[in-house]
Parts: sequence; structure tokens; C-alpha cells
Amino acid sequence: MSHRPSRRAFLSEGAALAAAGSIALPAASRVESAQPQPRERLSFDIGWRFHEGDIPFPPLLDHEASYAHAKAGNAEGAAADAFDDTGWQSVRLPHDWAVAQPFDRAANVDQGYRRRGIGWYRRSFALDLADRGRALTLCFDGIATHATVWINGMLAHRQFGGSTGFTIDLTPFARFGDDLNTIAIRVDADASEGWWYEGAGIYRHAWLLKRAPVHIAVDGVHAAPCRAESGDWTVPVALALANQGPATSVQIEALLLDGNTVVARRQGTAAVARRQGTAAVAAQAEATAKLDLAIAAPRLWSPDSPTLYTLRTRLLGPAGVLDAVDTAIGFRTLRFDADQGFFLNDAPLKIRGTCAHQDHAGIGVAVPDSLWDFRLRRIQAMGANALRTAHNPPAPELLDAADRLGVLVLNEYRELSAAADTLDRLASFVRRDRNHPSVFLWSLCNEESLQSSAVGVAMFTRMKAVVRALDPDRPITAALNGAMFAEPNIADQLDVVGFNYGTGQFDRFHAAHPTAPLLVSEDTSAFATRGAARTDRAGQGLADDDSEHAAWGSTHRAAWATVAARPFVAGSFFWTAFDYRGEPTPFEWPSVASFFGAMDQCGFAKAAFHVRRALWSAAPVLQLWPHWNWPGREGQQVPLSVIASADRVELRLNGRVVAELALHGDVLARTALTYTPGVLEALAYRGDRIVARQRLETAGPPVALRLTPDRTRILSDGRDAVPVTVEAVDAQGRAVPIADTAFALSVQGGTILGTGNGDPNRHAPETPGACALFAGLAQTILRSDGAPAVRLTATAPGLRPAILYLSAIPHDVPAIPAIDGRQQLSEWRVAPAAAAPPDLARRVAPGDMNSWAWLKPGAVEPGDPARRWVLFQLAFTPRDQAAQRGGTIVFATLIGTVRLWLDGKLVAEKSDPAPTRFVVALPPGRGERLLQLLFDTGGRDAPFGLAGSVAILPAPLT
Repeated sequence: MSHRPSRRAFLSEGAALAAAGSIALPAASRVESAQPQPRERLSFDIGWRFHEGDIPFPPLLDHEASYAHAKAGNAEGAAADAFDDTGWQSVRLPHDWAVAQPFDRAANVDQGYRRRGIGWYRRSFALDLADRGRALTLCFDGIATHATVWINGMLAHRQFGGSTGFTIDLTPFARFGDDLNTIAIRVDADASEGWWYEGAGIYRHAWLLKRAPVHIAVDGVHAAPCRAESGDWTVPVALALANQGPATSVQIEALLLDGNTVVARRQGTAAVARRQGTAAVAAQAEATAKLDLAIAAPRLWSPDSPTLYTLRTRLLGPAGVLDAVDTAIGFRTLRFDADQGFFLNDAPLKIRGTCAHQDHAGIGVAVPDSLWDFRLRRIQAMGANALRTAHNPPAPELLDAADRLGVLVLNEYRELSAAADTLDRLASFVRRDRNHPSVFLWSLCNEESLQSSAVGVAMFTRMKAVVRALDPDRPITAALNGAMFAEPNIADQLDVVGFNYGTGQFDRFHAAHPTAPLLVSEDTSAFATRGAARTDRAGQGLADDDSEHAAWGSTHRAAWATVAARPFVAGSFFWTAFDYRGEPTPFEWPSVASFFGAMDQCGFAKAAFHVRRALWSAAPVLQLWPHWNWPGREGQQVPLSVIASADRVELRLNGRVVAELALHGDVLARTALTYTPGVLEALAYRGDRIVARQRLETAGPPVALRLTPDRTRILSDGRDAVPVTVEAVDAQGRAVPIADTAFALSVQGGTILGTGNGDPNRHAPETPGACALFAGLAQTILRSDGAPAVRLTATAPGLRPAILYLSAIPHDVPAIPAIDGRQQLSEWRVAPAAAAPPDLARRVAPGDMNSWAWLKPGAVEPGDPARRWVLFQLAFTPRDQAAQRGGTIVFATLIGTVRLWLDGKLVAEKSDPAPTRFVVALPPGRGERLLQLLFDTGGRDAPFGLAGSVAILPAPLT
């Protein structure tokens, strides 16, 4: 058996066929019953159909349409169960359709000049017969922006809030066995919630949960480790239980695990790390159960040592485990002091933070899980220990990575409101994220004009109460940007006051509010274009040397100096870690992205990245910036920035000392040197001791491409993705930092999700197959497709190609398979039973909704001995594939003696009344078709009818 590592561990490292039983449904459609697991969490990412643009609902003009519209299961248009989506695009989640839109100067500047619009998604799937009676839940982690969801033609949910997930109880809507389920989602991305690029579509994962009728609710585990004065720790565990069945009592159990070992604290001979109890749950009700676990000396979670434990909670019944949930938790203490700042585990810790939006080069906001890990590792490499999720709840996988890597998270919910649905989304956000040890602050709004008003305070008070009810101890802040001394003020409601900019008011505020802890929730707003030696405003490029910043901000060095000099300031979050789409500042068109990042959209470093390293890292830092390649400027002065955490830096050009720069307590010095190609070497001194060296070499003309992956292995689950750096190199293998080479990409065994190069003025499509280097660099995102290896090839005219192989590690993500091609026939009319064979030409009169019954497959009834003849009738329009190629009509379970007519022609007879699968040929043909079934009950009261689904299967391609 092959080893299948966990993602966490891996990242750390026709024919006429009128015959009974002659054809079965395709293997992909057939669902065999099996003994279900207590809880199944199945990916719902694959098999979606997507249509860009709205599909208006048909107008309701006559009585029949209006009557049907008002009945459950009769959604119209693209929301209808039977809608033909076979011509739609096949997509998998996460999916952001806006990233493929062309740039349009007339579109919203803050959305990056990309139109968003409206889109539709549909997906069909089958449920096992054994799932009948289980609790079934659909979970969507994020849809941008407003979503309306129909299940089997029934309106099931409306979601307002693009960054908070939601769940839908699928149980009452569900069909089982061969009877398919259909999900239809209309996404309105013209609805905007922010002033930055928000993407469009189902841009995060979707899941299907299968559980016992009595189970632990979604996000229903709360564990908040707390330390007693004795130093011992307790883990109070609260379980939210839900019951979709009759009243019952269950046994509850909690275990604390360190790896695969139960963590126990000994009291005599009793191990109390495993606790059990009982809980009673009323029928169709919810309940809360509580247990306490104790542990004497757990290893603590911190950025330097992010130790995680697993809390396993289970529900047990007479037959065994009913439900089980594993929750990662960490032991740590948090304390904010008004004079001394922040303490983690009783040790002072200056918060070295940064802000980030959630889009990435090439892929928009449809970010694969592994890219969150990559992005957090990049900010850690810069010396940061904290991230602010500006300005929305993040993907769950980001917080998982933050827990694992040791990144503190200021978790932000931006929407200031007391509206009921807003408070519901806030509660869902807190329940989802409250167990993460990385989350050390809740932020409940950002730069609100109502922050110093009675209305703003009243709304914030409601929001705060929602958070406190669910998470009593974690501090609450808000990102405030003015009117700090006005009354009333949201600042008075905060555990930690968050300042956005306003650096000149820190001292005054601290003096006026000496007991209020203070944190800089946002500062800096510096600008740079990666690799730009000088500012070129006409070309909309900005010097990459920490010299440019917004009027309301400052340089990276000045911003941190203000924070570092004040012990009462707990730390800061600079704006931003990465450039991002939209909000192009300080320029607008043709700029389409921001210039704020210490890194570009790909995660490639700018000078600010190294400035922060020098400010924040304990190890000596030395970096020459941007490069030593200036063809055509030999003998002329060229700019150079020296970034160092040192007293002075000596520069040598081709072995000769050409400059000595004193830093005078700063970490950046700018100079100009006479350019001569060769080797530029820097030596950094503290006192008389050399603490760091660096050299730049002049590269020759490009002769080849080079591909460098973030890692050399990829999980073969069809989800894992690896960022790959593309460069041009010279004959000696040196990267050419000024190359702007256009290149093409091709892949085998995988998929290129997108490409980018970090140029905020780039208007080229972010299509997978082509890009150009910008300041010597570009990036592509490569996803596995389940093959044993992935081969990526990069080519450019006149250059040697580069070939990269990634070995694929077997790994499966349990998923609900998609089903394409089947058309359910579900809207049947049934004539009144008759003593004599009815006239098949008889039709239901327009507007008559009562003479003929409505019927959906799955129901049977006994015959009427006095009226033996019953006519079933259905008008249908075959979907395009069946209309073009023909196919078969498959009755999953047909009961009774029956003759079948298609378009007025007798096509099949069933003489045996026993239940059986029955198949009829469907010849090609477009337009409306008429299917009639005439049952003869023989004057008996035996059951008859459509006991199972009826579906059209298109003929296979030949």
C-alpha cells in the first residue's frame, strides 16, 4: 500500500432497447449502498458547470405558469431542476471568473478595471441509499458576492456576504439512489462590499457533510485553554449538539492528543485527559454539552514554537461512534498592557505585522490551499510575526497554516452593522475561527465614518455582544482612523485601541487614556515598483528604495521607528505585504493594481521586504538593490540602495573600494556609483567586525530560461499547487535582472492555473500559457491533475527552454463525484383512473391545475379495482446531446403492467407487474416530445407507478 501523506505533513516538507434490465445507469451515476462512516466530509469542488452572464427568469404571464411557480420544486430558468446546462463551461472550485476579464477603463477602478457581473453555477450529484436518514449539510466557504442557492428546484438559501461561509441543511431536500440532486447558484458579483479587487464566483471550497441524525454542529466545538494561578491548564470543552431525529441521550467524550498520544495529567492513578459525560437532546432540537480536560505542563504555542495539540470530541451511542471531530488547539496566554504593550506567554513581544488582501498573481482570489502556506512563509521571511486579514474573514486554510507556522492573526470583520443578517454572519465567523491559537485579536470594523457617533457606538456594542457571547476572553479591537478624541467613540468599547495612521496622536492619546492598550492596526502606505531604480511618474513607475509614500503614510523606516520608540504601542501592521489588484494608488489607469506591497503580487521581494528584514530580524541583514546591470550606461552614475542592519558598509567594485557608507542608525543608504560591469561586493560592519557580505555580478545577455519551484513534490490530489519562478539566465547561469523576455508555457500531468509578473501596469491576460518577465521575474501556478509526475516546459524565441519535473505524491481528497449528461424527467401529470382505456389524444386543458394530478417519481399507490386504467403523461424537451444523438429513457424502478408511447407511437410494453428497471430507446429529435405510460392494474389493488427516477441518458459519442 502506498503511503498517502496528510496535506499538513506534506506542506511541512441509438439501438432500440425495449427490454427490462438490459441497461444499467452509468457507473459514475450509480450509487451503491455501503456502511457509512460516522462523519464524512467530502469535497464538493469538482463537476461544476458555469455560465458567465445572467439568465433572466421567464415572465409569469398565464395561470399555469403562475400556479406552478408558487409550488415547491418548480423553480424556473437556470434554477430549474431540469434546466439544460450541457453547453456550459466545466469548472472546478475554487473559481474566480473576474480574473479572466479584460481590463476596461470604464469598469470600477477599485475592482482593478475588471467587470464582474453575474454568473450561474450548476452541479448534479447522487446520494447513496444508505445516506437516507443521515444529516446532510452543504458548506460553502466563500462566494463573491451575493448568492442565491436552489436545491432540486427549491429555493434553499440567500447569502449576502462574500467572505463569510455558510451552510445549508440539505437533508429535507435530498434525493437518494438513482434519483439525482441538482444545485443551482446565481452569483451576483456586481454587488460590491469593498474598495479593492473582490473577485467573482465560488472562489473558496465547497463541502458535503454526512453525519448521524444526532451530531456535533458545524463549528460546534469550542475549546479555550486557560491557565490557573497554579500554572496548571484546563481545556473547557463546549459542544453544540444538533438532533434531526427523535429525542435521545448520547455519551460525549473528549480526548487531548499530542500527535498520536493521549496527553494525561496524573492525579494518583487517574488519567484525566479523557473525559466522558452524557447529554440529552430533544427531538429536532439543539443542546450544549460541556466537559473539562486538564493538563499540567503543555508545550506552549508561539511564533518561535507553534506547538499544536489535537482535541478529539466524539458522540457515542449503543452501536458505537455517532460523530467525531478533531480540532487543532494551542496553549498560550495573551495580555495587552497599556504601558508595556503585548505579552505572549508572559513574555513581551512586539507585534511585527503586515496587512494583506486575498488575491494572488495569475489566479485572483481563487487561491489554492498551499498558496496560503507560501504567502505566510514569505511574510515570515521578511521578519513579520503577525498578519492582519484586511478587510475580511480569511479562507479557513490560511488560519490552519498560521497555526502551523506560528503567525499571529488579527482577524478582521469589516462590516459595521447591527442588521440581523450581519450579526448572524459575524457569529458564524467567530464560531469558525475561535479555536485557532494564531487568532489573537478580533477586529470588528475598519475606518468607519460613524466611529465617533452614537449610531456607530450602538451598532458596535451589538457586534461586540455577539462576539463576547461566543468567545468571552479574546481581545477586541477596531481599525480607527480619526476623531480619536471625539465623544461618543467606538474606541471606548475596545480592549485594544487600533490606530490606522495618526502617528502624531499616539502620545496624546496615551496621556488621555492611560489604561487603554494601543496597537497600530495600519501604517506606512509606502509605494514602489519592484526593481525600479528611480521614479518615473510619466511611466507610472515608483522608485524601489523606500522613498515614496502616500500623503497619509510614511516610509517603512519612519513608521517602524515611531512604533519601536514607544513601549506602550504593542506593535503595528504595515500596509501591505503584497501588491494587490484594484485600488491602484497613487496612479489610476493604466495602472490596474496597487503599489503598496513590500512584495509584488507574486511574492517577489521589493526593497521594502529587505528593509523590514533589517528592522525586524535578529540576524545581520545586507542587501544591495536593485541590481548591477546597466548596459549602455558605462562610465555614468547609476543609483544603488544599500540595506543593512550594520554600522557601515564598504563597497568594492571589481576588487577596488569605491564607497564607504555610514548608516547612522538607519538601515538604508542611497548612493550613486560610476557604472563598470563586473562584481560589486558589499561588506557590512558592526564596529570593526564584518557581520555580512553580499555581491552582485553583471549578468550577460539571456541564453536560457530557468524554472524554480517553491518545492519539488506535489500532492496528486488535483488540488495541490506549487508556485514556480520563471527567470532568464546568461551563459554562466546567472539570472538576468533586467530581462523582459516573453515566454510560453506547456504542461503534462498538471494544469497551469495562471501566470503573473508583478507589474502593476500590466494589461496582458493572466492566461496560463504565456507571459513575459518583468524586472527579470515571473511566476506560474502549477496544479496537479493526479498523474504520477508533472512536467512543465518554458520556451522563448532564441533561448534554451527550461523543463521542470515535479514528482507527485499519492494523496486523495474524498469527494462527491459529479454526474454529467443525465436529464431527469420529473414533472408528470396523471389522469384520473378510468374503467375503460382513455383517449391518448386527450390533453390537459390550459389553466386546469386540478383535473390531472401532479406527480414526481418515487411515489406509488394501490390500484383501484373499479378503475383499472391510469394514464401518466409528460412533455419534455431533450437536452442538446440527446436531441442530437438520441439515447435511452431509463426507468430506475417501474412497477405494474404498462404500455409506453413516445410522440404518439407505441414503443414498449411491460407485461410483468413486478418492480424492475426498464429501458426505452429515445430516437434523435429536437423540440418538445411527449411520453405517455398507460398502466393496467387489472382490477386489482396492487401498487403501480414510478417507484424510482426516470432519466434520459444520451447516446455515447462514436
